[in-house]
Amino acid sequence: MIRSAARDFAQNELKPGVIERDEHQKFPAEQVKKMGELGFLGMMVDPRYNGGGMDAISYVLVMEELSKIDASASVVVSVNNSLVCYGLEKYGTEEQKERYLKPLAAGEIIGAFCLSEPEAGSDATSQRTTAVDMGDHYILNGTKNWITNGSTASVYLVIAQTDPEKGHRGINALIVEKGMEGFSVGPKENKLGIRGSDTHSLMFTDVKVPKANRIGEDGFGFKFAMKTLEGGRIGIAAQALGIASGAYELA
Repeated sequence: MIRSAARDFAQNELKPGVIERDEHQKFPAEQVKKMGELGFLGMMVDPRYNGGGMDAISYVLVMEELSKIDASASVVVSVNNSLVCYGLEKYGTEEQKERYLKPLAAGEIIGAFCLSEPEAGSDATSQRTTAVDMGDHYILNGTKNWITNGSTASVYLVIAQTDPEKGHRGINALIVEKGMEGFSVGPKENKLGIRGSDTHSLMFTDVKVPKANRIGEDGFGFKFAMKTLEGGRIGIAAQALGIASGAYELA
């Protein structure tokens, strides 16, 4: 049933205009809104937080079917489910879940996961973004690169170094909202593929982030990033399989 629903949506909603969207690097905003209404953006989240309460197999099936037609749309589903909703539901406070997870799982807004930097990909210990502890808040400075949903997200999970002397034990994960003073979105990446996806650099200049927006205990950020990325690998593997299946069927 889930596979059929995703397949029907891909054929009827994603397929029309997919080549044009890719060529013009147009974000599939209308299609993403509809995916949210169908429950594709918070599939594995508990229903009490507006999620679908489904398992990872269901999520993978949806990712495959969407990716056969439009990988730019499916990567939004992957990031929102695997990297944003999962991390917030697993490690966030009740207040964070009420404020951020509920609208994310309902597809009312979308999120972004911010780890990679100019000098550091998935190697969180090499990053240079800093979050200085100021008592009741952090002051965030740095740059993040290649961020999916970069300009369209409303909620950003940002990995930053608070205590360099502690290495990976001095890293924190912070929830940053679009519109916070000092937070700006850089140019869109001109990519070779999946061009409808909204991939940007992000800049943080003395952004004041409340302590209430930290995920987990002080120093939990590295573990948070690694645990969250584990699930992200599944989503992206399903996307790759879907792209390959779509190419095969088309050929």
